[in-house]
Amino acid sequence: EVTRQDIVSDLGTERLSAIVDEMDSDDAADIVAELPELLQEQVLANIEPQDRDEVEKLLVHDEDSAGGIMALEYIAVYEDQIVDDAIREIRSRAEEVDEIFYIYAVDRGKRLVGVVPMKSLFLRNPKRVIKDIMHTDVISVGVDMDQQEVANIVRKYNLSAVPVVDRHNRLIGRITIDDIVDVLHEEANEDIHHMAGITYEEISQEKSTFRITKNRLPWLIVAFAGELMAAMVLSRFEASLMEIAALTFFIPVIMAMGGNAGIQSSTTVVRSMALNESGISLRNSFFREFRVALLNGLSIGIMLVLVIQVWPKIENPLFLGAIIGIAMMIVIINSTLFGTVIPFMLNKFKIDPAIATGPFITTSNDVFGLLIYLSMATFYLKHLR
Repeated sequence: EVTRQDIVSDLGTERLSAIVDEMDSDDAADIVAELPELLQEQVLANIEPQDRDEVEKLLVHDEDSAGGIMALEYIAVYEDQIVDDAIREIRSRAEEVDEIFYIYAVDRGKRLVGVVPMKSLFLRNPKRVIKDIMHTDVISVGVDMDQQEVANIVRKYNLSAVPVVDRHNRLIGRITIDDIVDVLHEEANEDIHHMAGITYEEISQEKSTFRITKNRLPWLIVAFAGELMAAMVLSRFEASLMEIAALTFFIPVIMAMGGNAGIQSSTTVVRSMALNESGISLRNSFFREFRVALLNGLSIGIMLVLVIQVWPKIENPLFLGAIIGIAMMIVIINSTLFGTVIPFMLNKFKIDPAIATGPFITTSNDVFGLLIYLSMATFYLKHLR
């Protein structure tokens, strides 16, 4: 299978340098950042000095920050210039700057003070001063802002591009919608892999077996420890299981339904967090998911009661079915609320909430599900049988 190293090796340093030289600064920096250190130095030495300076400026930023995904090509004019000056600037740099959505206005200190959409610019009198036609309520992002936050801002305000400023509000770059699409794709992939308890980087064929094992093993250990706890729960209720063998028939059902309910609720919460949806809060999510869990638990519980009535060789199916059905309802409610609360807790401690839908929550639901189910069964044996 062809890997990145194979492609780079086939291209050669000179060809690779020529390709990088023709790319926008943000794309060029992304390519160079993926190269081995020695090859990075060779490529940077072979490209135009101005392009090299731009790439080196971008490489100092965290790859997951606004500075790491921004481009240095943009159109900016001084606020005291006229519309005609801005149009001439566009014409002179049209080949250099792709996808010109906005013209940015800066003061003499290069601080961002306004923005003019392209359509608005060409509809204005060429002699109008930029200051008089610009929008001063500019949506901008800091150079160190996380790329996910940048994507949320672009989505929230329906922007085609967003300017990037330093801590002094000086304009230093811009992020266009195509970069945001890449960010959303990357973040979605990361979340999907976190849900499975693995890292996004593992999809690369260049990762060594040892490194992939190192990434996956901790989650397997978490699952292993959790299932050992589930085994301990089973052992504590050995007498109940021996007295009514039928209890064991429904253990897989209880564990599976609890796990599925927890994953459904946690996935919903994690998605809302990732999209930064308005109104997302622990209180709102908790009560909404509780209502859903109550209806789901009641429905599945009733179905399980009916199934037990026709299950062969079960003594006193009415009472046993009622106990197991109630246990099922409680397990679904517990798992749903657990899957709702955990992402908020992880988010509070600055841990990726997507982890909540992985082995951690599934294993926890197995333990608590068994505990609830077998406790209810023991209660039945002692008091109702």
